[in-house]
Amino acid sequence: MTDMYGDAAGLRADETFVDLLEETKDGCDLGHALRHFNPQPFKGASPCSAAELNQTVLESHFLRRVAKEVAMETGETVDKVKEEARVVLEEMSQNLQLGFIRLMAFTLTKVLKRIFASVFVNMDGLNALQQAIQENPVILMPNHRSYMDFLVISYILFTYDIPLPVIAAGIPLAGMKVVGGILRRSGAFFIRRSIGADKLYWAVLSEYVRSVVRGGFAPLEFYVEGLRSRTLKSLTPKLGMMHMVLEPYFKSEVYDITLVPISISYDRVLEESLLAHELLGVPKPKESTSGLLKASRVLQEHYGSMHVNFGRPLSVRQLCEGRIDRCQYNLIPRDLPQSPSAQEQDCVSWVAHRVVRLQEEGSLIGPWPLMCCLLLQAPASVLTEEGLPWPPLADKTLWLRKLALDFGARLNWPAQSDHSDVMSSAVALHCAIVRRKDGRIYLVEEEEPAREHRLSPEEAVLRTAAPLLMLAAYRNQCLHVFVRPAALAMAARITKSTQRDELFAFFGFLTDVLSNEFIFIPGRSHQDFEEACFLLKKCGAVHVHQQELTVSDAGLEVFSFLQELLQPFIDSYQLIFQRLCDEGVHVFTENRFLPAVRNTATGLILSGDLSTYEALSSDTQKNALSALRRLEAVTKLRASEPNEYKVNTAAVRRVSDILAGKIPPQMLQATPDARL
Repeated sequence: MTDMYGDAAGLRADETFVDLLEETKDGCDLGHALRHFNPQPFKGASPCSAAELNQTVLESHFLRRVAKEVAMETGETVDKVKEEARVVLEEMSQNLQLGFIRLMAFTLTKVLKRIFASVFVNMDGLNALQQAIQENPVILMPNHRSYMDFLVISYILFTYDIPLPVIAAGIPLAGMKVVGGILRRSGAFFIRRSIGADKLYWAVLSEYVRSVVRGGFAPLEFYVEGLRSRTLKSLTPKLGMMHMVLEPYFKSEVYDITLVPISISYDRVLEESLLAHELLGVPKPKESTSGLLKASRVLQEHYGSMHVNFGRPLSVRQLCEGRIDRCQYNLIPRDLPQSPSAQEQDCVSWVAHRVVRLQEEGSLIGPWPLMCCLLLQAPASVLTEEGLPWPPLADKTLWLRKLALDFGARLNWPAQSDHSDVMSSAVALHCAIVRRKDGRIYLVEEEEPAREHRLSPEEAVLRTAAPLLMLAAYRNQCLHVFVRPAALAMAARITKSTQRDELFAFFGFLTDVLSNEFIFIPGRSHQDFEEACFLLKKCGAVHVHQQELTVSDAGLEVFSFLQELLQPFIDSYQLIFQRLCDEGVHVFTENRFLPAVRNTATGLILSGDLSTYEALSSDTQKNALSALRRLEAVTKLRASEPNEYKVNTAAVRRVSDILAGKIPPQMLQATPDARL
């Protein structure tokens, strides 16, 4: 295998990526699938079949206790509850078999070679993983951007003789004919998307996960974000599974657990169009075998390269030192069901957010996300009608490349290649979104289906919105690099202040409001602010004089770019806040409110009063509602129908006024995380 990216921009000198597909391109795919497989497992693990694992779960003291509690609460017999638990476990459990892994290896080799030019893997991280698996139970934690993520980790581990993981997957995949069975035998265990207050299901799932971790017979793989990101941005981590995998350490059932953040980066995502349409309200297609076969047309297209970066293994023992007192568990039987303490919840949240940040830092950014940042700062009418001139776009992309490197980005940009060729190739790869003609870049709007009547203005907006949201998704792949300096730049624009304490107060407020859009580790507002100051000073954009921060002449362009990065989110949130205030809404349901916001945004786009199409995105709308809930301006009514909310109009208006700069930063509370 050849080192293709050891000298790429932004990578460490000792970092080596190799192309997994290179040796299979001219080789025998069947030979690769039937290769000798001899992994070295965790030294403390005993061999355990899927049936033995299930038996261990069913006979555990914990599940017996829960079964008795459920029987008392429901009036059923204990034996009937145990039978229900057995049925749940059969629906859930994996049945990992090497023969099916070989089948998947053969199939995936064919697919990967067909659609990707290369699949790069960092060997340093893989070697560290191989060592870590022999020393402690290991939890593999990849980000989730595509259905391709699901088995690619197993494929890589199979190729390099590393024990295969059991993988948490959504229950709809289990219902796919033939495919569901193959996935189960490839290590997938299936979890219902909505568990709610089902005490027995929670008990079976948590005991199953803990048994895998305690036994250490296989690595456990799960997506800490919970869902596949439709915006290609990191999602706020879900803490249920995270708590389950950490609990054996909290209860001293294992000496340590190793977490491995994994960053999977794509030049082009297979589902780019599907994701954009989901954001615009088109229902997600149900997972089915027939749907998978219909989607086989993706095999006719080219998706560039994939990079899989295995991060440095993390010791849970070291991560949690000083954050949790494990002595509390010595006084309570380990098998006694109990709710997590506030200290435990804080620790789990901190670890989960830290892992997601490491996933972001480990991702590789190609030229296309940088170009998308710039394309989206042009008016939509320019992209659709006049076109954006290529030379200034290319020059500005190279400027942005340097800024990204100054900010510590890891770039997938071959060091020895001509810059113009690299950018031209990126545009050509994304010909479904933009086209280059006569020295200009144009947005490719969706083909208009044959119809008797012309498109209505509202339909035309949605036709333009889909490719713009695709551009936004690719832009999102690099926003983690810029978001902290951008939040500081936006604080300077809105407050018109140069005082560090005033800028910090607004910075804390802004990052709190946007903490569903971007990953900010809880309790680190001050560190994030100092990081933003450091990066802006490093690139020469600001002067720092004791308690004052001023923009340099050279920093005007940097500040303008960073402010425009966040402006679509500010505009979208303000639209939602204003609608809640102006309509006099006191109680609303999410299912009715989101389409109403989309209709309002469409009207404002048509009138020219709104320039961002991202206000049409359901994810942006839901994130704004989550921000209002966190700020206690909107309250969920749990006793009523699902997702019904009560509005505190005065509190919403105050958030809106602060975001608009109508309330000076001196009036913000000293603690950035304080409720409004």
